[in-house]
Amino acid sequence: MTSEVIIDVQPKEISIALLEDKNLVEYQNEPREMSFAVGNIYVGKVKKLMPGLNACFVDVGSEKEAFLHYLDLGLQFGSFEKYLKQVSNDRKKLFPIQNASHQPDLPKEGSIQNILSVGQEILVQVVKEPINTKGPRLTCDLSFAGRYMVLIPFGDKVSVSSKIKRGEERSRLKQLVQSMKPKNFGVIVRTVAEGKRAAELDQELKVLLKRWEEAITKFQKTTKRPILVYEEQTRAVALLRDLFNPTYDGIYVNDADIHRQILDYVTLIAPEKADIVKMYKGAVPIFDNFNVTKQLKSGFGRTVNYKRGAYLIIEHTEAMHVVDVNSGTRIKKENGQEANALETNLGAADELARQLRLRDMGGIIVVDFIDMNLAEDRQMLYERMCENMKKDRARHNILPLSKFGLMQITRQRVRPAMDVAVEESCPTCHGTGKIKSSILFTDQLESKIDRLVNQIGIKRFSLHVHPYVAAYINQGVVSLKLKWQLKYGLGCRIVPSQKLAFLQYEFYDSKRQFIDMREANEVS
Repeated sequence: MTSEVIIDVQPKEISIALLEDKNLVEYQNEPREMSFAVGNIYVGKVKKLMPGLNACFVDVGSEKEAFLHYLDLGLQFGSFEKYLKQVSNDRKKLFPIQNASHQPDLPKEGSIQNILSVGQEILVQVVKEPINTKGPRLTCDLSFAGRYMVLIPFGDKVSVSSKIKRGEERSRLKQLVQSMKPKNFGVIVRTVAEGKRAAELDQELKVLLKRWEEAITKFQKTTKRPILVYEEQTRAVALLRDLFNPTYDGIYVNDADIHRQILDYVTLIAPEKADIVKMYKGAVPIFDNFNVTKQLKSGFGRTVNYKRGAYLIIEHTEAMHVVDVNSGTRIKKENGQEANALETNLGAADELARQLRLRDMGGIIVVDFIDMNLAEDRQMLYERMCENMKKDRARHNILPLSKFGLMQITRQRVRPAMDVAVEESCPTCHGTGKIKSSILFTDQLESKIDRLVNQIGIKRFSLHVHPYVAAYINQGVVSLKLKWQLKYGLGCRIVPSQKLAFLQYEFYDSKRQFIDMREANEVS
């Protein structure tokens, strides 16, 4: 199986696609200035205690106050609180965590109003991003995740991933990490650490310790509250940290800064694979070049087609996701309805496992498969779904088919489900149903080019248009493109872009920066 990561960096957003055998299986899209990412650490202020929920709301600077439950304070909350007071007492010299004393563990049956008070400052970490009307979900049990291990301040244990099965390897890793970790730190050894040398583990441990020191130093030096004291790595690097596999065939990026960050990271964790990080410099948009745009258009939306005319209908409600499996225009098999239902359901299980990863659907998912009479067929479908979901990194649980033919799945949710609008709104009528004459569209583009070159003074630029429009502009020996280049200079390039609607256009300068050439009536 070939795996590739495609990263499309735009001025306002960054999109990351994971391809397996050229098929899109994971997709993330986020604004570049987005905050409150999972893993960020803040100094927040307790705003309101909720004894009935045994929880509180904390101000961390988000639009909605963040939620912190008593059980998320962590067993070592007392030790943390005392240490933070010692750090705050001296703004010049950092109190070493190795000298901090352990306080008694927090009782599991305690009450939050006996531990926290309104206005109290606490150090918290985001574990779930804001979803719909809810603010971020927090924890006081801080952790710093690396590729091979997770560092936990004030923990004292070394735990090894249960996915590492060999007893001697588990013992080796535990003893190795125990000998190198400082006092008052706990470590969780991740699955990918299996077989790694002491030098590699020690190098990452030093990096994680440095991140902790930088975070606590920022807490010590600043008095403004709330404040971000530790920010997770950029989305591209953070995703790679969890996803990276030495079998990757390529990581393609279209931005020099992000390319450098990823190259530095891959060089750090796997120097022999540094050559798979490649800078994409093609004229065609990177997602179009790797067929990601087309797969996004066909993979999202309410209806998803798969094998031989069958399709899924995916609905999202406030409480759950509901999926209906339909055979559609499939031709029935000669050996009967049961075999036809089984084949359709098995295909649906393959596509659904991909859709769960692609859309990052979380919470409760209920799937209405086509009814099957044979118990062995229902068992085969359940086993197929379990096998398909083994590739999914999110925690999940799958129940066998109920007597109503429904399959229930729960899947970890840490961020809102990904939703890509595949229906294109008309860029010229904006829903009124009336547009300017299409034959005048190229005249409109030429007037924009004339203004760009002769009034604004930008001589080198790219005009992105729908592929059909690009084909029309490029057609013929003496094409419109050639006429424009002769009239306005050779700096004019026409780029077909699959993400644009039919009569939509975008201008970019030589540095790939968007140039807004829309008129007032187009923007409104």
